[in-house]
Amino acid sequence: MKPIINSFIIAFSMYSKIPMPKASWDEDNMKYVMCFFPMIGAVIGIVIIGWNYIGNVLSISRVLHTIIMVLIPIVITGGIHMDGFLDTTDAVKSYQSSEKKLEILKDPHTGAFAIIACVGYYFLTFGIWYDMKSSNILIMVISFILSRALSGFAVVTFPLAKNSGLAATFSNQAKKKATRITMLFFIVTCVIGMIFINPYLGTACFVSAMVVFVYCRHMAIKEFGGITGDIAGYFLQVCELTMAFCVMIGGKLCG
Repeated sequence: MKPIINSFIIAFSMYSKIPMPKASWDEDNMKYVMCFFPMIGAVIGIVIIGWNYIGNVLSISRVLHTIIMVLIPIVITGGIHMDGFLDTTDAVKSYQSSEKKLEILKDPHTGAFAIIACVGYYFLTFGIWYDMKSSNILIMVISFILSRALSGFAVVTFPLAKNSGLAATFSNQAKKKATRITMLFFIVTCVIGMIFINPYLGTACFVSAMVVFVYCRHMAIKEFGGITGDIAGYFLQVCELTMAFCVMIGGKLCG
């Protein structure tokens, strides 16, 4: 039981800024870390629901309300996934060899393409959430869980680009069968929940997430030879943005 609790602590310590007690990163404690990864998405979702309620009660301006909504995920995660998105963008846009691209992922400096991508990403995110109907926010809450379940599933199923780094650490030390089953449970539960809330938007959300999943697998193998922690973060950010866009557009089309 203790290794499971420690895996929970490590997952939240690594993938969020939520204060947690210390736990040793040894082999036993790392086995089930990825199993708890989607739960961080649940925390993000709960905070978003809370802020949406508070903002509406206080009649906060639409602009400020949306800005805080956009910032909630990055404040809770500390930007770890956005860092992967930016590093991967820089590497892909370098048009270098796979070996050179992997070196760029490790480079702490931020390139021009990463800055352009970051600005574009948050402009798009702001615009999407600004036009998001309040009635569809619950589907978006579930999307934060789904994106992490798919990302965790990718880490333990996609080929690894290298035998070092965060993705390799969590993949190699994880109980892969247990992690796959847990991620599939989260994925199926999320999809059922989305479709129950709104069959059309729920289906669109899942299909868009799977399109991004397939694309990122192809991109990771073609450009890098496999997945890394940065690429997993890239997938998560693109997946969440794509799902949000589909829900926003779908909400308008469905009236």
